[in-house]
Amino acid sequence: MKKILFVLTSHEDLGNTGFKTGFWIEEFAAPYYLLKDKGYHITLTSPKGGQPPIDPKSNEPDFQTPATVRFNEDNETQEILSRTLKLASVSQADYDAVFYPGGHGPLWDLAEDPHSIALIESFINNDKPVSAVCHAPAVFKHTKRTDGSALVNGKKITGFSNTEEDAVQLTDVVPFLVEDMLKENGGIFSKGDDWTPYAVEDGLLITGQNPASSELVAELLMKKIA
Repeated sequence: MKKILFVLTSHEDLGNTGFKTGFWIEEFAAPYYLLKDKGYHITLTSPKGGQPPIDPKSNEPDFQTPATVRFNEDNETQEILSRTLKLASVSQADYDAVFYPGGHGPLWDLAEDPHSIALIESFINNDKPVSAVCHAPAVFKHTKRTDGSALVNGKKITGFSNTEEDAVQLTDVVPFLVEDMLKENGGIFSKGDDWTPYAVEDGLLITGQNPASSELVAELLMKKIA
């Protein structure tokens, strides 16, 4: 049985706005159920361990999907989610791939987390795929290749676009823009239309643009480790 590690944010404050953030339910639930239903073994982790914060906005009626509805009725998965392992305690040696769900939280913690950075580099150095969707490609801000160059340099990549960030009116709130950072790190950034499914695969890196792209990323990941 193939084993996949999901890395979730532990960050809940949306900058200095007084509002809360965290992970986006659809970006966790859609890939989680797709992979679980296909028989993959999934382990959940976060920097602080325990219950990762859920972005309250992702639970609003406008953002419900079959996967989020299933999650909200799934006490077993909610219980598993409440007991995520501490990120510092996990090793790539125990997994076949890693998946990072988005939400704005990762911009603050996972992008800067030394355990996350080392984990990603370890997966890549051991020829295992790393996948991330929406804001989660923020995790590539400081990741490097063994030669010291940026991990995404020269790689086809996507993530939450500047136009999408502008549409949710958080351009001036976030610590950095995912699209800008990926380009600054030498990534070959591309995107689809705002809010439509779009994912890119380049070698061991699989990235998706927005919440609607979550399942597409998981499908590409499944093919990669099949």
